[in-house]
Amino acid sequence: MRIISGKLRGLRLKPPANLPVRPTKDNAKEALFNILNNLVDFDQIKVLDLFSGTGSLSVEFASRGVPDITSVDKAAGCYYYLKDVAKQYELPGIHPVKADALKFLKQATDTYDLIFADPPYDLPQIPEIPQLVFERNLLKPGGMLIVEHPSMKKIDNHPNFREQRQYGYSSFSFFEP
Repeated sequence: MRIISGKLRGLRLKPPANLPVRPTKDNAKEALFNILNNLVDFDQIKVLDLFSGTGSLSVEFASRGVPDITSVDKAAGCYYYLKDVAKQYELPGIHPVKADALKFLKQATDTYDLIFADPPYDLPQIPEIPQLVFERNLLKPGGMLIVEHPSMKKIDNHPNFREQRQYGYSSFSFFEP
């Protein structure tokens, strides 16, 4: 896992092998950030990274200047790894939270400019993520929800769905208020 751009460009993250994660592939991550480059001002947004795992995407956001990133994962190893990475590379904008991402959504009161969710591909509740985000009004006006999911799983039946981009086995579905 490498950081593609920003102040940490080229950094290779080396998380412990025993973490329960399926990291976003570098080519899919690069494609995602190429899309986002044209849509957001990184230095002016607040991000929620759900099912953050190793925190690769959180670190990518921080490297690009995002000042406020909440990274949620229930695995203690992931939480402590990201906490260590944020400290080691002086990324004070990353705020790891050890919690179940779906429960976090059900209790969240803050609003975000961008919410990224990368749940386990076998999680049956993937279609509930957009539902929870929009029921709880967790996006700021003009905000965006992006859900990474297996390409064969369709989650486009939500009224706030805008488009899906496919990168091999993985897809990103985009939702807007």
